[in-house]
Parts: sequence; structure tokens; C-alpha cells
Amino acid sequence: MPTDPRSPAGPTAPWLDAARAELGQREVTGVSDNPRIIRLYRQVGHDDVKHDETAWCAAFVGAMLEQTGWPSTRSLMARSYLNWGRPLASGQLGAVAVFRRGADASAGHVAFWLSDVGDRISVLGGNQGDAVSITTLPRADLLGLRWPAANVPAPAPPNEPVGDLFTAVLTHVLALEGGWTDDPGDPGGPTNFGITLATYAAHTNTDVTAQSFPGLKAGLRAIAPETVRAIYVNRYWRPSQAGQLPPPLALMHFDAAVNHGVGGAARLLQQALGVPADGDIGPRTLAAATTLPLHQILERYATQRQARYRSLSHFWRFGRGWLARVDATLKAANNLALSPQQHGVPPMPETATIPILPAKQPVTLPTKWWGHSVTIWGTLITALTTVLPLLGPVLGLDIKPELVRQLGENMLGVAQAVVGLAGTLMALYGRTIAATHLERRNVTLQI
Repeated sequence: MPTDPRSPAGPTAPWLDAARAELGQREVTGVSDNPRIIRLYRQVGHDDVKHDETAWCAAFVGAMLEQTGWPSTRSLMARSYLNWGRPLASGQLGAVAVFRRGADASAGHVAFWLSDVGDRISVLGGNQGDAVSITTLPRADLLGLRWPAANVPAPAPPNEPVGDLFTAVLTHVLALEGGWTDDPGDPGGPTNFGITLATYAAHTNTDVTAQSFPGLKAGLRAIAPETVRAIYVNRYWRPSQAGQLPPPLALMHFDAAVNHGVGGAARLLQQALGVPADGDIGPRTLAAATTLPLHQILERYATQRQARYRSLSHFWRFGRGWLARVDATLKAANNLALSPQQHGVPPMPETATIPILPAKQPVTLPTKWWGHSVTIWGTLITALTTVLPLLGPVLGLDIKPELVRQLGENMLGVAQAVVGLAGTLMALYGRTIAATHLERRNVTLQI
């Protein structure tokens, strides 16, 4: 754990040094974004944020704290820092200063305290004039000053055991994610074990540039199992607070955090719970997660995820696999809810074996013979009623559309009858050769 900084008279707060190094970083005008600002969101667990126009003062403070070994709130809400660390009665160099912004009780601004300037306070922060800058703010708007608490631990080491529940849900997620893929149509780009290139770059503290891209891609393709586990622990499991949820809900929420981003998953969970969807999981959200019927929450959560997928522009290409993923996760979560074992999962070793899987395989969904499709038959009949009456006079035949339609419907009826008869005969044959009586067995899904 870092040494607790005790006084502004001593060495400068290390997070303030990190913040000073970022002075001048600013939003990019137009459709482009500053990758350094996007990286701030990633550093505090909000991979779902893709544009630098999103309010980023809290992301900046959190990233500077975590870069120097101190935990942040990992929230994008400035006022979340009013409950962080310990309060200060007066300003200290590097203290976290929280200000109100307008009359909105939920809005605010957070930055690092530098000095008193009459009735104003000089602060260094992000998203000040759309940049990392030093400015002054009215003292009357100051809501609180905070300092790291000596008893608040730094982020846990990547390989710290997090328990059997994490191992179980990680196993489930990796089975769905598969291994290496580099589909040009995938907005996530190169991905391995569900880890995108951008996430891997953030883990290695590397900016994605034309020069760094080849090395990052090679490193991601050869990623070690312990690195996979560390990324999932520190970028998804802990920031999503999945470990504070009932195990079945933890599985659904963790999978959502991986697929929708931590912030996106938080809002989906809150929508399923019927609480304000601010993306900040606090006492109200956690209380609702433990008091509402679990099966109801899971169904609502799955519905929210499906709606989110359907709203994406590339749903036409990946949608079937995404929806199948939600179905598989909902089924696994419901099985955990029915499990009589403690925490809903069987005991597992703390270090999970990361399987080296081939490239991500498409999800195979149930198929049926084309002759079973009423849609196809309907299309054929419609086409015939349009084409045959036109060809009839050429062939010397008087073919009316209604006649064609009637013939087509009769054909469909005959086809369905034949299929039904074949199915009945097969069922009777199977029953006659059955050697044992049917029996009911309990099936347990282990993930």
C-alpha cells in the first residue's frame, strides 16, 4: 500500500504530479476524439465510453489516483467523491475538491485543490474548458474537500485470489468469448478471450497508435492466462461490483460488464431493478438487488440486454450470436439460483486454467428443413400467382391467380401431412425399440 501522504508541507501528492503531466490535454473538435481522454475512462472501468464529449472531470481525478496506486470511486459522477477518503476542514495541496454546478443537485465538478485565491479556489482538473487545465472556482460552490483515508487499501494485486464465484463466472464468460478473432466487421477490432485491443493496451499502459498497433496485436494474440485473469478481475469484476450481488445475478452482471462495458452494464442492471439508471452502483442499487425476486430480476436484465443489442447498427451481422449469449447466460444464472450449494457454485481452485481455444466460432442455432417453413411456402405461392398468369397465355393456358393460390395451399397441406406422418411413424418405431423405461434425473450445470 502506498505511504499515506500526511501534509501539503511534505512531498507533493503523487497523484498531483501525475495530473500536472497531463496539462494541455484537450478534447478534439469535430467527430474525432482524443485517445488520451478515452483512455481515462478505461482506466476507471468505463470502456463503454467512446467519445471525449462525455463529462470527464471525475474520470480524470480517478485515473490520476489509480495511476499512483490509490483507489478511486470509479464513478463518472463528480459528487461520488463526497463519500471518498476522509474529510478535510481546510485545503491541502492535492486534496480532492468537489463543487456544485448550477442548481442541479446531482451535477458537480471535481478537481485537485491548489491554493486559495481570495473568494475563489485554484484547482487543477480535467474537463475545465474542455481540457486539463488550472482554473479558479467560487469558494461558495465548494461542497467538500477529501483526502485519501489511511485505512483505504490500494487496488488489489492482479493475482490476488477473489474466490470460487469469480472463477466460475470467468469460466462461463471465456467459454462464450472463445479465442482469437480479428473480424473486420467487429467494432471491437482484434480480440482474444473477449479482451479487445483497446483493453489490452490500457492494461499495458500503452496508447494505441499506428506505431504501437502491430506490437499490441502480437501481444494480445499471445496473451498469458494470468494476464487474462488479471484483466477480468481488475477491469470488470471489481469495478462492476458483481461480487456484491447474489451469485446468479453476479453471473449475469459480470457477463454484461464484459460485453456492454462496466458503465453500460450498471445502467442495464439499474433499469432491470427499477432504480435510477445513473451508472453508479450504490446502496440503493445493491439493496434492490437483494430484495426483489431473483428470477424476476434475471428475466428483466436479459430483456434489457436484448433490447440494447437490437439497438446497435451492426445487430444484423452479430445479433443472433448476441441473443444466444444472453439466453445461455440466463439459463446458467437460473441454474445457479436453483443450486443448493453454497454461493451457487461448486468449489474450484483459485487459479483457473484458461483454455487455449481456436478462433471464435459462430453460435449454432436450431435449424429446420426448408419445407417446414411457412414463410418460404408463402413466398413461393405469391410468386407463382404473379408469374404463372402472365406465362399462361404464352403457353395457351388460362391460369387464374386464385387457381394457383388454391393449388399452392393444397401442396403446403400435403407437405405438412407427409412430414407429420413421418414424424409419427418415427416416434412409434422409437418406442417399440426402446430397451429401458424413461426416468427423470436431476441435471446440474457446472461452470
